[in-house]
Amino acid sequence: MADLRELFASSSAAVWDAFADEVGGRFTEAGWGEGDVVRAKVGSWIVTLDTYSSSTTAGAEHTQNYTRLRAPYVNPDGLRFTVYRASLFSAVGRLLRLQDIRVGYPDFDRDFIIKGNDDAKVRALFANERLRELLTAQPTVHLQVKDDEGWFDDDFPEGVDELYFRAPGVIDDIDRLRTLFDVFGEALNHLCRVGAAYEDDAEPVA
Repeated sequence: MADLRELFASSSAAVWDAFADEVGGRFTEAGWGEGDVVRAKVGSWIVTLDTYSSSTTAGAEHTQNYTRLRAPYVNPDGLRFTVYRASLFSAVGRLLRLQDIRVGYPDFDRDFIIKGNDDAKVRALFANERLRELLTAQPTVHLQVKDDEGWFDDDFPEGVDELYFRAPGVIDDIDRLRTLFDVFGEALNHLCRVGAAYEDDAEPVA
């Protein structure tokens, strides 16, 4: 089993290394206690691609691996949103009138749950047809704006937050990785257009 895990990790690393070359980024191979990392510029921003594990039960032997993308940016008005695919549980929540934002595109509103703290700016963001198409192409979606998690340099000013995406498993499909980086580029550029981001290059610590 250990040999299979090592083979899978090696295969994923090869894909990430090739992807980093393709997008002009930097691939850092896993070190002790750490996973592989790709950092690349998308427009004016640095996107970090990595993995993390989370325990699914009280036992440490049961863990779930996730692929994660993060990009710091200056968030002038503190916009927050989360978007994820609708499920049976979320459909029940809708029937109970739990709050979510409808953005005015029936197929997208049917397939996704969107929550946020500024309805107008969230609707303006998801008026972007290309962004909706890119998200719809993803088999699993959990995209949000959140606090920077303390992984930035101490010199970053107040108001720097991160665009954050996670999906279960280690994504080793290079086409899907391209699409995810396109999601970040489209979202951050459109956040600038609606006045909810600045084109500041807030780079995380290497």
